[in-house]
Amino acid sequence: MRKVVPAANPQVYVDALSGWQAALVRKLRAAVRRAKPADEAMKWGHLVYFANGPVALIRAEESRVLFGFWRGKRLVELEPRLKPSGKYEMATIAFKQGDPVSPAKAAHLMRAAIALNETMGDPTAAAKAPKRRGRARG
Repeated sequence: MRKVVPAANPQVYVDALSGWQAALVRKLRAAVRRAKPADEAMKWGHLVYFANGPVALIRAEESRVLFGFWRGKRLVELEPRLKPSGKYEMATIAFKQGDPVSPAKAAHLMRAAIALNETMGDPTAAAKAPKRRGRARG
């Protein structure tokens, strides 16, 4: 696997992309940024959006672009292409070249994901909380 230097900021990340991935990431990024206020940052080598914890990610890969949500399992009814995986309640859509993308649907998912974090809190908080041990008997 080739070691890649992480982008210094989100714009550098997007500007380094080319072809269909660049066009798709720009479309998703614009929709997400219009949807509702969220902080955009480079984290784990890709775009991550935060509002009371991580909300969404956009990651360009060699043959696909991932659009994912930390509470994505709760959004499957809104977008059946979301596939659950990983920690938390993560679910992602894997876009391949030529797949249809709806900016309106992307914005709708982002608003719904932020609303979940507003009502339920940071999705990573449970992973950070210390594990409780059972009471000692004696």
